[in-house]
Amino acid sequence: MQFQSIDHNALFDWGRASETYAKYRDIYPPAFYERLRGLGIGLPGQNILDLGTGTGVLPRVMASSGARFTGVDISPEQIAQARELSRGLAISYAVMPAEEIDFPPATFDAAMACQCFHYFDRAALMPKLHAALKPGGKFAILSMIWLPYQSKIAMQSEKLVLKYNPGWTGGGYRRKNRLEQKAMTTAKWARPLFKVEHRVFFCVDVPFTRDAWHGRILACRGIGASSLPDEKIAAFMAEHRAHLSTLPEEFTVPHQIMMLVLKKQ
Repeated sequence: MQFQSIDHNALFDWGRASETYAKYRDIYPPAFYERLRGLGIGLPGQNILDLGTGTGVLPRVMASSGARFTGVDISPEQIAQARELSRGLAISYAVMPAEEIDFPPATFDAAMACQCFHYFDRAALMPKLHAALKPGGKFAILSMIWLPYQSKIAMQSEKLVLKYNPGWTGGGYRRKNRLEQKAMTTAKWARPLFKVEHRVFFCVDVPFTRDAWHGRILACRGIGASSLPDEKIAAFMAEHRAHLSTLPEEFTVPHQIMMLVLKKQ
């Protein structure tokens, strides 16, 4: 994948990070899923589409609610991990770009896109998604981003990522205030097919061990999914582990969660 607005047009491939992603990216806290269900997504009997599903983190956790899930992702490696981790669950997967979904009309009660919507071509996706959703269907755009300006641990990890990959643009996120939250979630691009039903922002402290945080950073776009040569990634890993060895074995990192729920018109 390659975008002018992301990492200064550098190539990246989530397939490179699939094994690490599968091990370390299942970090969403119970409050994340509770709030999502409170917004009407993940309820028993629902049929839900997960766009950019990656290793199927959200469907795997939410399947116990009694909802049925279909996950699609552009990466064959990510889908392979998702299928392996989802054995015995009511989840189906397909290797497919979000913009090329092709399901019968009114198939899904809801759809989700977590940590991935900024990669999609909205103009191509939204009409197809509108058709695939049932009348009044919901589309949840989700993210959970660490807060480097509230966490010295996150800030130092970002500095090390930038040392090895100066073109990475995934860092420096600041907690959004109310005015910024509203500006981010007007969703004018979704009209007239969808309208904003809910916009939710809240912060959580996510627990990590040193190994889990190292894996989380390694499984980010700036390192594991990047086009950096293996020797650079190995050098980053050594320096990052050395830094983490100076920290407590367990700690928390603050994150801000955003949930924008659109409703089909």
